[in-house]
Amino acid sequence: MNSLKILFIVLLNCTSALAQDIKIIDKPIIYDSTRFKLSLQYLKERHGIIKTEPKIEPIMIVLHWTEAKTMSSTFNTFNQPTLNGDRKAIAGASNLNVSSQFLIDRDGSIYRLMPENNFARHVIGLNYCAIGVENVGGNDFPLTDAQLLANEELVRYLTNKYSIKYLIGHYEYTLFKNSAIWKETDPNYQTIKDDPGISFMQKIRFDLKDLNLKSAPNK
Repeated sequence: MNSLKILFIVLLNCTSALAQDIKIIDKPIIYDSTRFKLSLQYLKERHGIIKTEPKIEPIMIVLHWTEAKTMSSTFNTFNQPTLNGDRKAIAGASNLNVSSQFLIDRDGSIYRLMPENNFARHVIGLNYCAIGVENVGGNDFPLTDAQLLANEELVRYLTNKYSIKYLIGHYEYTLFKNSAIWKETDPNYQTIKDDPGISFMQKIRFDLKDLNLKSAPNK
């Protein structure tokens, strides 16, 4: 075996080991029969997809921020299967509560809120193929260096596990509207987003450039 091939095998093994060394804390939100049924309904009515189980085949990771200051407040918001009364802008599309597969705290702790391939409502038009990662923070309390590192580790872990092709910030989601990936039955249903911030996405894309993940299409 030549030296180049040996080096390749060593690098491959190191990459796999790093992907598996990630620490993920399981902290499941309620995924009862109500969330189950509403998820199937959302898949059918919003994405035009009929399934018997609310599962996804992820090809995309969408990064968010919460605009809440604590992990516990975000968890409590996601935990209930149905929307609370103050989400009128999106309640007309479905009573299914918003959520994500992952939540990352200010110190970089990674919480898994549901199985990674369970359906979650976090990004219009793309929920059916996207894993959502929420970060505790917002415009008034920018995401931390610890969160940046945790997001990078999580993206590497998920890319190693699934056929991930895209990595986007939530603010970029509407750029998919004219692509084959976009599945939203109401062409007028969208919201304006700025999370998780342009600078955060620039940093994470630079640090993960070796993964060759695609960003959102240009207009």
